[in-house]
Amino acid sequence: MAPSFNEENKLRKAGYKNIAGIDEVGRGPLAGPVLACAVVVSGKKPDIKNIRDSKQLSAQQREKIYRELIRHPNVAWGIGTVSEKVIDRINILEATKLAMARAVKNLNSKMLEVRPSTFRQGIDFLILDGNFSIRSDIPQKSIIKADEKVFSCSCASIIAKVVRDRLMQRYDKLYPRYDLANNKGYPTKYHRDMIKKYGFCKIHRKSFVLTKT
Repeated sequence: MAPSFNEENKLRKAGYKNIAGIDEVGRGPLAGPVLACAVVVSGKKPDIKNIRDSKQLSAQQREKIYRELIRHPNVAWGIGTVSEKVIDRINILEATKLAMARAVKNLNSKMLEVRPSTFRQGIDFLILDGNFSIRSDIPQKSIIKADEKVFSCSCASIIAKVVRDRLMQRYDKLYPRYDLANNKGYPTKYHRDMIKKYGFCKIHRKSFVLTKT
């Protein structure tokens, strides 16, 4: 099922202008940050084919759509990350919320400072993928599986996935024993075996590794 623009249109009719769809990636890995993306679409829904939840797309499809999204004049996006050290300290749910809040803050700054001609005011409504809320003065709505249902959240899921995958590929060059370029930090058998053999590297989530290996 392709995501629709219905939620965004309903909120626009209610008087909201810049509606940010938010999604995250990286809640389950043993290594690396959790990363969130917030996306605002100005005007009509962009004519970009195959927008879906990132999990329903191949890596090649995601890369192609990512390039189209970040170049589109009516699409603005911001990224928020929370490191493995903070995840260990505050837990993955709270880290996910924090990453989303940071993505909103970064997107707001980008809209107002870099693209004021298209986005004449800040974000005024948030749509979150999930069943929780984040710390923000901006009105918000949580929708389970919004990354499958809501267009801006699907866009956010694609951008977040590509950005995090690229980050993990860079980490793979620093910590080549763990095959991070392929597993992206997730708990594959090979990844777990290498942790047992070599121990942690600097980007492992120790609270995850100790319970999942």
